[in-house]
Amino acid sequence: MQTISAYNVINDVIPKLNTVEKRVEGTLKEIIETSQLPAQIERYTKLKMEFQLELTMIRMNLEHLLKRYSQELEAVVNDSRQDVLLTLDAYEATAIENAKQLYQRVQAFQNKGAT
Repeated sequence: MQTISAYNVINDVIPKLNTVEKRVEGTLKEIIETSQLPAQIERYTKLKMEFQLELTMIRMNLEHLLKRYSQELEAVVNDSRQDVLLTLDAYEATAIENAKQLYQRVQAFQNKGAT
């Protein structure tokens, strides 16, 4: 059985997911809008759709976690000393793992694009 701290959900997972969402929207939208190459536009449009689909799946399962542990998470927001371990179901565990992987992929994509 996999667990995660409420503090980690609030201060690591959710902020990283929000960052991914903003970067995917901003970076890929900019590439698509400024590109002159139809193949590149198609490639990045598909990539953007894949990221958005993955984000949607992660958010759906994360919502379940947030609802199940709303009181525990609220307590941590108000006082980080109230941290507790949350037990994840299989879908939530997959969502957390996918969120971490997606964040790393977006970081790598941006670093590759910046060079």
